[in-house]
Amino acid sequence: MNTWELNYFASPQNHGNLKISTASSNEQVIDTSELIDSEGNVYPVINGVADFRGNSVISDKTKTVLDFYEGRSETYDQYLHLTFLTHNENELEVRNGFVDLLNLSPSSSVLEVAAGSGRDSAIIARRLDSHGTLCVQDLSAGMLAKAKNKLEKNDCQISMALADASKLPYKDKVFDAVYSFGGLGEFPDIRAALKEMARVCKIGGKVVVGDESMPVWWRDTEFARILTITNPQFNADIPFADIPVEAKNVHVRWVIGGVFYIIDFVVGDGQPKGNFDYPIPGPRGGTLRTRYLGQLEAVTPETKELAHKARILKGLSMHDWLEQTVKDAANRDLDSNK
Repeated sequence: MNTWELNYFASPQNHGNLKISTASSNEQVIDTSELIDSEGNVYPVINGVADFRGNSVISDKTKTVLDFYEGRSETYDQYLHLTFLTHNENELEVRNGFVDLLNLSPSSSVLEVAAGSGRDSAIIARRLDSHGTLCVQDLSAGMLAKAKNKLEKNDCQISMALADASKLPYKDKVFDAVYSFGGLGEFPDIRAALKEMARVCKIGGKVVVGDESMPVWWRDTEFARILTITNPQFNADIPFADIPVEAKNVHVRWVIGGVFYIIDFVVGDGQPKGNFDYPIPGPRGGTLRTRYLGQLEAVTPETKELAHKARILKGLSMHDWLEQTVKDAANRDLDSNK
């Protein structure tokens, strides 16, 4: 790894800064060393790749996924093109269309999560110049080695890391865009992974993710049965409930024969913000905020009827009458106790 990668890396445990122990090469390039966080957690750097997969970081379920992908890394590229052949799609055109959704500039900083063998990584890297950065993350060392081979000749800065997608080893709000296609359905904790992608993406940046999901209106067809007999993951649902609250301008579409999905969204600043403070006309009155925050204890129907008669007599909305009446009564009682 290179020392500039510390501008992006952070502890997967606490998101704090990392420092390098004694390097074996020089001040700029570190082939073998360790990264250490503020709590003393240690992450090895081996052959220039930081490994954040320590036992205290990844779960047993994630280890099962790791074993699965390590076992497939050698043959993965041999068969992946069959997915596109099955649906009469041009793989390069489809993948370029996905990357288009990131709205990249040549100087963008991009994170690819669960990059696999790097088929999309190579497309992203070609969009970047010497001022751009591509950070590539995967759980499998075998997969990451395949991706590294595809990224040997590019102008942009390349960083690689072994890590769990649900505990990304990157700083808050450091990337212009985050991308992940084809691995989401294997994540043991999709919600945590999507939350992490939003965390490391700058406000206003793009997140693009996708994986298998057969539309529900096709699932009782021969087409669906033929596909799912080989790959049951086509029956997976789109993880709408796992999309983080920071997601704005969310778009969802089915791609690759209509049996994969792509979700793209802009990262916002926390939960949505509404205009809740304008006065609402009519007998009830108040604002959306006061109707939510200003609820009183229940009263009898007779008392409620009296209150309506009184507010009509005063020419006030119920909100304004209650605001005035309750405040006057409270101040009177408080004054009497002085």
